[in-house]
Amino acid sequence: MPVIEEVATKSFERIGMHSHIRGLGLDENGKAKFMADGMVGQIKAREAAGIAVELIKRGKLAGKGILLVGPTGSGKTAIAMGIARELGEDVPFVQIAGSEIYSAEVNKTEFLKQAMRRAIGVRISEERKVYEGEVKSIEVRKTRHPFNPYVEIPESVIITLRTKDDEKTIRAGREIAYQLMEMGVEEGDVIQIDAETGRISKVGTTKEEEGLFFKRKVSLPSGPVLKIKEFTYTVTLHDLDVANARGNIFGLLFSTGAEISDEVRQRVDETVKKWIEEGRATLVPGVLFIDEVHMLDIEAFSFLARAMESELAPILILATNRGRTKIRGTDIEAPHGIPIDMLDRLLIINTEPYKREEIREIVKIRAKEEKIEVSEEAIEYLAELGEKTSLRYAVQLLAPASVLARGGRVEKEHVERAKEYFADIKRSIQFVEKLEGMLQ
Repeated sequence: MPVIEEVATKSFERIGMHSHIRGLGLDENGKAKFMADGMVGQIKAREAAGIAVELIKRGKLAGKGILLVGPTGSGKTAIAMGIARELGEDVPFVQIAGSEIYSAEVNKTEFLKQAMRRAIGVRISEERKVYEGEVKSIEVRKTRHPFNPYVEIPESVIITLRTKDDEKTIRAGREIAYQLMEMGVEEGDVIQIDAETGRISKVGTTKEEEGLFFKRKVSLPSGPVLKIKEFTYTVTLHDLDVANARGNIFGLLFSTGAEISDEVRQRVDETVKKWIEEGRATLVPGVLFIDEVHMLDIEAFSFLARAMESELAPILILATNRGRTKIRGTDIEAPHGIPIDMLDRLLIINTEPYKREEIREIVKIRAKEEKIEVSEEAIEYLAELGEKTSLRYAVQLLAPASVLARGGRVEKEHVERAKEYFADIKRSIQFVEKLEGMLQ
């Protein structure tokens, strides 16, 4: 059981490539704003994704999926995550790459089964003893990874919660620290923490909307921080599978990667259906996003085509940057390396390369998310670089430029120095080709 203890009376940083995405940035008529919810540009693709979200909500996308097609760095993952955020804050979003299924410890179909069941949530409500309040301060203490000393992992967390009438500081272990980081909990958020199991539920925020980032606005809770009330949390079918296999319903937050028998899964499905009938739980179909889908082979496609039609299936979103290529495991060429019968089940959305003004705004968003102060001249230079090379290269230069600025404001000269240290793809190829020419 996770350790939670109150203690007597710095914030952590959670930086991911798409941690700023809060939705698709559409207005009430389904039209995309140029910049909203962390999304910039890609107007047509975002509006198409908005229509797909509406189809999902109406239950009209059952047995079908979405295919995002576009060049590298054109926002395919961002749109997939935006779809998940539009469906709800606690909707599971699982991202895998097509090549992952070949390096997993389990067989291909088992890996895909686990991924699909991680993408299906079960929202459970029950009366429990909970810590509820606004996050006044949060400090994640980190330690070196036991197997990789160059990587830091959370060790514990100290979090202060407050209500109108009370304030408590609690110390919790690694499992809760991981949950807080994965959910992007920050100061001003209102959360609930189950005092017994350590599960966390995010209620909303007391802060005003900042334009780019949207969260449900809620008022500051009243009463004591520690109270008994209805607690709602979401677990995935895969969590329940592994916990059931271990014989411990609440002892699981992370899986071991071992294969799970169909009997265990069937038992879990029957239990979940019973909970739903009794009104104790609701099903939350999430999003399974498979990048590099052209890397899947014919067996994987056959499994996905059958799995899409099952009762318990997540929303399947695929992405590729390939045109016509061979279906892996066969000699047959097909559009995007996907079998035709699978393509017929997919709504295809195209994404386009970002324009200069869009890159400029994305760089600003990433700088704000990573808490890096950047001058206008430096932002303009990064936008110019992004247009000539790629958006990802421009965004990646932010962190090394910040190091060169010694934590101060990043100027154009810092970006130029970072550019000299770290090459883009074109310069890297030219460098190698020049050396090869010298050897001939």
